[in-house]
Amino acid sequence: MNSSEILFLYDALRTNPNGDMDQENKPRMDYDSSTNLVSDLRLKRYVRDYLVATNDAVELFVTAEAEDAEERVQQLLDREPSSSNPVTDEELTEITSKCIDAKLFGAVLGTPGGNSHVHGPVQFNWGYSLNKVDIQESRTTTSSFSGGRGIGKDYRVKYSFLAFNGGINGYIADQTELTDDDLELFDEAMVKSIPFGRSRSKIGQTPRFYMRVVLNDSVTNLKDLREGISLAETEGLESIDDVELQTDELNEFLASQENLIEKILIWKDDKLDDIEINPDGITVEPLSL
Repeated sequence: MNSSEILFLYDALRTNPNGDMDQENKPRMDYDSSTNLVSDLRLKRYVRDYLVATNDAVELFVTAEAEDAEERVQQLLDREPSSSNPVTDEELTEITSKCIDAKLFGAVLGTPGGNSHVHGPVQFNWGYSLNKVDIQESRTTTSSFSGGRGIGKDYRVKYSFLAFNGGINGYIADQTELTDDDLELFDEAMVKSIPFGRSRSKIGQTPRFYMRVVLNDSVTNLKDLREGISLAETEGLESIDDVELQTDELNEFLASQENLIEKILIWKDDKLDDIEINPDGITVEPLSL
């Protein structure tokens, strides 16, 4: 499988994209730059939840069906609970063939010796907002019981336009036996999983742009694609209607890497429909999801 580079953009309106449990579940922030942060684990959880809920044939390694990773290994390999034998190469292949999240993102098995983890081909770094973000706070009644009402604080971002960069390592994808069909499911989940995962604190998030740059081989990689995009205005944004995304540098960079790129796959929300990704000499295909 060829390697890929990923750029994913979505926004958050009066919601909490990724609460920090060590900070009263406030949205994660870089207070020096007033930018909103979202961990890669939060994004992967969206993808996992979507895949298992919408595909009957999909099984996950990270699941509430097991107390911990070691118990999950025992379930998947039909081992006795007291077994502490190392996982063999054959058993590792069995786990990744059953669990699409291990095949995509890897897994820590929690077993002694031998193969103690799977290195996943699909990885992201932390997402961050391209605009400066304000935090809104309110005191909210959260529950009512016979003994009284519970009062808590509710923290949300006013508006955050978030960017994630990631990649697919083709060499490692071959080792986990990632297939083209798996990648089609992954592309679909990247676009659809965040709206699917709406909860009280997460509703208000909308995917806006997804791009996967397919490279010519399994060992090449490009730089962080977020370096090629920016917002015309970074302060005072209140909704997607205030967003003016600039992509000239991205187009120039991609065109300069023409000899390394096989094709570019793109999905765009209609609010960013005027954004053109058209680097010279490179095939750009829309994703039909």
